[in-house]
Amino acid sequence: MPCDGPASSSRAPAFDIVERSLVVSSAGRSVPAALWLPARALGRPLVLVGHGGSGDKRSAFVTDVLPTLVGRCGFAVAAIDGPVHGERRRDAAAPLEVRDEFRRLWEQGGSVEPMVEDWLCTLETLRALPEVDADRVGYYGLSMGTAYGLPLLAACGGIRAAAIGMWGTSRVHGARLAADARQVRCPTLFSLQWDDEVFTREGQFELFDALACTDKHMLVYPGGHLNPAGRRLESIVQFLASQLSA
Repeated sequence: MPCDGPASSSRAPAFDIVERSLVVSSAGRSVPAALWLPARALGRPLVLVGHGGSGDKRSAFVTDVLPTLVGRCGFAVAAIDGPVHGERRRDAAAPLEVRDEFRRLWEQGGSVEPMVEDWLCTLETLRALPEVDADRVGYYGLSMGTAYGLPLLAACGGIRAAAIGMWGTSRVHGARLAADARQVRCPTLFSLQWDDEVFTREGQFELFDALACTDKHMLVYPGGHLNPAGRRLESIVQFLASQLSA
């Protein structure tokens, strides 16, 4: 698999990147999805990306991984809009408004099972594509991407590697996520921001400890609840690339 490291600004990507828009049917819901692929490629590993609570399927959190995972590694990357996010909305709310609406939804409960079903239906659709290797699937999601990602990992035994983090047991439904973590057995990288103002270190350590996988690692960087960039992002992307290229 041609992935020898993160692409630098002076080096052109090894693959041209093609974007496709999809709408997946899931229990009567229309799930907006986006898929990025290397041009003229078949049977590529797939990384599902769960965006954060103020973003959507095309937010920077998602697109930041494309130059390396798709452009250099030749992987496929897919994302769906979370509940009350992106094209699931009927209005154009500001990111902080969307974040606050998601937090209220999370506290109310009831959004996890539909979101997991939406991911599973999306994955089934993507696995049927000739461009995707159905046996090499990874997951990447921080913050809200972990809140919905852990239940997905618990429900889907076919995911081979995961990069999660920036969520813990200190908020509501923490016990449920810890129970999901005890079902996760794929190699997992957990990213923690030492100065995270949203989740306690102790709660994040507890979630990490609950992971049932023996091949698990914690990536710790200073700073607050922010999207990964620079070396932190490179470490996450290279972890997924190495696991799915094996």
